[in-house]
Amino acid sequence: MERMRATDPAAPTRAAQIMASGGVILYPTDTLYGLGADALSDEALAKIRRIKGRDQQKPIHAVVADMAMTAAYAEVNNAARSLAQKFFPGPLTLILKKKGGIETGIARGMSTFGIRIPDNTFCIDLAREFGKPFTTTSANASGVAPKRSVDEIIEQLGDNAQMIDLAIDAGELPERAPSTIVDVSDGHMVILREGAIAAQDIDKIPLL
Repeated sequence: MERMRATDPAAPTRAAQIMASGGVILYPTDTLYGLGADALSDEALAKIRRIKGRDQQKPIHAVVADMAMTAAYAEVNNAARSLAQKFFPGPLTLILKKKGGIETGIARGMSTFGIRIPDNTFCIDLAREFGKPFTTTSANASGVAPKRSVDEIIEQLGDNAQMIDLAIDAGELPERAPSTIVDVSDGHMVILREGAIAAQDIDKIPLL
């Protein structure tokens, strides 16, 4: 497994190269370490699921650079715009209605497309360098509490860590709540998981 520091200026370019070739990266976000791969690749998504031991039916979401990139894959309604304006970049996941014709990777068999724009410089730089969505799912064995350093994550994943091609090391991340997940696919704001952003703060947001 190749390793680079998150502060290395070459890290986003190298990570994008790995994902473009079908590989998997371990990378920091504004909440936890995540596993990243081309979100629209069936093969790459299968690797992510094998690494985690994750149920095939559980959805996986994607990091995007901005809402303009989002609009290429999902329908951006007023509820999405309102939340994005207030909380992006930040620990928020939006579940949107998927655009027609997007039928691979995380979109296969789904009517929705989940996106994040983390408040993390590496993530944003990588999304711009890669030019399309990449997966964001916590870097832990399914059903086990996530660890907060690269070495601990590799130890927890055991032999499955060998499927990770590149680790982007930002040191031990502080204790943080996961992202808040809000379903806006039908134009309403439905909180699926309350995390770093409180439900009451979501409820205060008026539609644009």
